[in-house]
Amino acid sequence: MTERLLMTGRPPAPARRWAAAGTVCLGLFLLGMDLTVLNVAVPDLERRLHPTTAQVQWIVDGYALVLGGLVLATGGVTDRIGRRLAYVTGTTVCAAASALGACAGTPGQVIAARAGMGAGAALLMPATLSILTNLFPEPALRRRAIALWTAVAGLGILTGPVVGGALVEQHTWRAGFWINLPVALPAVVLALLLVPESRAPRTDRIDVAGTLLSAAALTTLVWAIIEAPTLGWTGPWVLAAFGVAAVLLGAFVLWQHRGPAPLLPLSLLRDRRIGGGTTALALMAFSLFGSLFVQTLYLQGVLGFTPWQAGLRTLPQAVAMSAGAMVAPVLLSRYAEKLPVVLGLLAIAAAFAYLTGTTTDSTYSRLAVVQFVAGFGAGLAATAGTESVMSAITPQRAALGSAINDATRQVGAALGVAVQGSLLATVYTDRLTARLGALASVPGAHRPGAAGLPGAFDPGGGTLPPTARTALADAARRSFVDGMTTTAAVVAAVVLVTAVAAAWWLPGRRRQRRPTPRAR
Repeated sequence: MTERLLMTGRPPAPARRWAAAGTVCLGLFLLGMDLTVLNVAVPDLERRLHPTTAQVQWIVDGYALVLGGLVLATGGVTDRIGRRLAYVTGTTVCAAASALGACAGTPGQVIAARAGMGAGAALLMPATLSILTNLFPEPALRRRAIALWTAVAGLGILTGPVVGGALVEQHTWRAGFWINLPVALPAVVLALLLVPESRAPRTDRIDVAGTLLSAAALTTLVWAIIEAPTLGWTGPWVLAAFGVAAVLLGAFVLWQHRGPAPLLPLSLLRDRRIGGGTTALALMAFSLFGSLFVQTLYLQGVLGFTPWQAGLRTLPQAVAMSAGAMVAPVLLSRYAEKLPVVLGLLAIAAAFAYLTGTTTDSTYSRLAVVQFVAGFGAGLAATAGTESVMSAITPQRAALGSAINDATRQVGAALGVAVQGSLLATVYTDRLTARLGALASVPGAHRPGAAGLPGAFDPGGGTLPPTARTALADAARRSFVDGMTTTAAVVAAVVLVTAVAAAWWLPGRRRQRRPTPRAR
């Protein structure tokens, strides 16, 4: 089925359209789950492969980093080769890289496998949203489909720790890679049977220079953020990396202004719906998914839950995000995107502000409140932000709109893990060093430092006296909570500023898309 048939001919039967949408969402669920499935496996992975703190962050972040760096370019590839073919190919690549990751023997090999999975996901993700927007050209149905897309994406991301926790307790961290194969196979088969093929009637050539510049700038920036706690935020290598990232980003912007076929047409960002929607999506991902990495460490390292128990305790956020995504279309049918976006961001800011009151005596109930409020706000903001972007893009450029939407999410998620993880590591190390200086009962040889991941506590490996072990564990827990609350305060402030900006920037009234000449 061609793009023209989807846009101007009779659409597929309703049952077939929703069956195709369900198939697309299956791949999307796999993609989201891969973002977080290894979060609760970090302690087990540390015990077996002994990665450094920076290597752990690369294992967690490498997937989102490659996905965010390539997804704009693959949006054009998707339009060129066909969206169903891109979906099938991306799912297959992701599954193959997962199998390689399951067989990895070193941290470097695990990082490489995660990067390969990100490359496959970069081809899969823009195909999902562009297929849905072409299956449902009617505005009301499109909003429902986007709400479904948002709910499934959030469900995959937020249930990743649950799946990972169950697998780690029964097997090892390797099961977090093997789980992709039984999900990917039916997704490919059903896509070939149910999803109609579509492609743009004319596509521009691929912006290779823009792709390389954007990927290099993002990778350099994330490297600097991740390595800063070890090398020092003012260290020469870190400062040089920040400078190189700024130069590369400037070169990317300049090339997008002057290039013959820009990867990201900057003129689109002048549209308030696109500019405001992408900003809201990026900050939503930055706050929520970076925090999920911190939460899984807190649940295991401070509250003492097993991987499975910690994974289960991330479910409230998934349920609340799905609820927010389902409520958003009701608001969108009556109001413009501004109201749900601003309400969602304010809810996220309030949740993180409440998290700053956490102490070592706090129970899980405080975190559960944060998860419910932040998750519901994220569902509202993500659905409305996605609708804001996609409603401003013509159906013929659906893959480009999907790629812009996906890139902002993944870049926000990658930066969220990098920034929040590095800020947590910096505060944790500083506070722990200060506290251990006052503990004469703890031998210096047994003091954990920056080389140990915050939250993975092993006070002396059983070689210390009970009193010393208790003192060391208490100092580590207090230092971790200090780092988590400091990170939460920074996130709350950033999201609050974004909410104010969205209230000013996003249009207050819904604008109808101008009909095309064919529609007239």
